[in-house]
Amino acid sequence: MPRSVLVVDDDSSFRQLAIGLLRSWGHDVVGEAGSIAEAVERVTELRPDTVLIDVGLPDGDGFQLTARMQLMSWQPRVLLISSDSGAATDSEARQAGAVGFVPKTDMAGSQFRRMLDG
Repeated sequence: MPRSVLVVDDDSSFRQLAIGLLRSWGHDVVGEAGSIAEAVERVTELRPDTVLIDVGLPDGDGFQLTARMQLMSWQPRVLLISSDSGAATDSEARQAGAVGFVPKTDMAGSQFRRMLDG
C-alpha cells in the first residue's frame, strides 16, 4: 500500500538515496527535513502517513521526535533508522512509539519494507 512519507535525516545525500528507494517502491515522498525543528514544521504542514527518522539529529534524537509524533492528532507511523546498527533496538523503538528500528545498511531489505508497508 503506497504511503505518504517524510524523510528526516541530517545527511542530505542520504535523504536523497532514501527518497529514491521509497519512490521506487511506489511511495509518495511528500517532504524531507534535516532536524527535529524542521521535521515538526513539515509534519504539521504535510501530515504524512509515515515518518522515517534518523536516531541522530543535530538538535536532539529520533526518540524525542518520535515522542512528539505521538502527540499529533493523527499519529503518523514512525520508523527509526541509523547508520549505527547499535543505536537502538526494535524494543526501544517500539517503546518510544515507533513501529521499529532498522540500520540504514538494511533499508533495502524485506524487514524494512514490511515495517514501512505495515
